[in-house]
Amino acid sequence: MSAGIEVVRAGALTTVQDEGRFGHAHLGVGRAGALDAPSARLANRLAGNPLGAALLETTVTGCAVRPDRAVRAVVGGAPCRVTVDGRPVAWGAAVHVPAGAVLDAGPAAHGLRSYLAFAGGLEPQPVLGSRSADLLSGLGPDPLSDGDVLPLGPPPPAGPPATAAVPWPGVPAELVLPVLLGPRHTWFTADALRTLTTAAYRVSAQSNRIGLRTEGPELARVQQGELPSEGMVLGAIQIPPDGRPVVFLNDHPTTGGYPVVGVVPESALAGAARVAPGTVVRFVRTAR
Repeated sequence: MSAGIEVVRAGALTTVQDEGRFGHAHLGVGRAGALDAPSARLANRLAGNPLGAALLETTVTGCAVRPDRAVRAVVGGAPCRVTVDGRPVAWGAAVHVPAGAVLDAGPAAHGLRSYLAFAGGLEPQPVLGSRSADLLSGLGPDPLSDGDVLPLGPPPPAGPPATAAVPWPGVPAELVLPVLLGPRHTWFTADALRTLTTAAYRVSAQSNRIGLRTEGPELARVQQGELPSEGMVLGAIQIPPDGRPVVFLNDHPTTGGYPVVGVVPESALAGAARVAPGTVVRFVRTAR
């Protein structure tokens, strides 16, 4: 009988994620995958897994699970209180969870998303080569509900011993995103482009895995016509009719009809996965 992990408390939004699914944009299928890839990879490394093994991504409220076999687990990403059967254990380091014990990752103390990795990785049925949940397309496992059971892969043959806490990526007090202007920056006034790269925006509570929405000054357009749908890339800054920037994240649509004023390089997007609503966002123009 294969091992599994039962969901005791699903939390507000907990999904299975891995590195994501690539090469299917022409079919309308986006990447998905862990939003904070550096934190997910570090959690897997400490659990003794390949970096792309499937794990849990929680949002704000954390989650609680019960494995039916003893397992090494790591809770990292957004700092939170971690317990095993009610007893405090280390956050950000490998811990032993006995069979039948409840591992509880509490609400984020600051930041937004925590990651739970288990030795052996999670093994729900892959779709198009990935076990990631895509909230926009509905591909992959559904967001977790209480009582769900997730298959757990066999433990690594010779995993590393539990280690002390290691440095984790921090949660920025202010999110600074570099911007490569284009391809539709000429649709906006010179004042709008100046506003984009000088004003302080804030992360909207309407943000999700599809995009980081902002609150702040509107960007006025010079060209008012409709734009035919065109391809959208990860990090695209789309300007909807309300004039406020939306930064596309992993579950973004592969096409869109609102103008894209610029693109945030993928290497800078992990911070966007970590910040909570209300955090100040600044866009800084860059040439590369």
